[in-house]
Amino acid sequence: MPIVHRYDPPERFVAGTVGAPGQRTFFLQARSGVRITSVALEKQQVLVLAERLESLLDDLMQAQGEVLIPAVTPAGSQDSEPLEQPIDEEFRAGTMTLAWDDDAGRVIIEVFPVEDSIEVTEVDPAEGDAPGVSEVVELEVEEIEPDELLVVSLPPALARAFCERAQAVVAAGRPPCQFCGNPLDPAGHLCPRANGFRRR
Repeated sequence: MPIVHRYDPPERFVAGTVGAPGQRTFFLQARSGVRITSVALEKQQVLVLAERLESLLDDLMQAQGEVLIPAVTPAGSQDSEPLEQPIDEEFRAGTMTLAWDDDAGRVIIEVFPVEDSIEVTEVDPAEGDAPGVSEVVELEVEEIEPDELLVVSLPPALARAFCERAQAVVAAGRPPCQFCGNPLDPAGHLCPRANGFRRR
């Protein structure tokens, strides 16, 4: 049985970083009481999760169901505090799923670890299945149950707050070069539009 880090709902669920721009490590972090779960992930994963979550909330708001979905982060729900310490990485995020629990009126986020999610084994083909072919290899794919996962159940207001903070965290990295759009380091970078010269 996998270890399930379940927060239903969390007191806090945020995206944050550790390190200087250009060398940041991104985390998802959930907290309830003294229990904290931190999961490392890529910058792009943070952005995609925030965008998909925001899109889901917008769709639910248009559907006008029984649960009130705020159009923006409600006043007082913003979270700009740093990540909780200590940051102990439970695993690195791979696949993430989003779902809406209509009965509870909450968004369900599942985060699975990076690992080989499939197991491939070679199967001997039946004789005569492929005449004229000297060798045929069939592959049998079997899903592997993850060792652990993070499951977070978010009320709509907390989900909006997560999106706002996550997008701000992603945008707070290195500024883009005005010529090529690539991130600028404090010492500048080799700009492809400057014939190999370093721009600052």
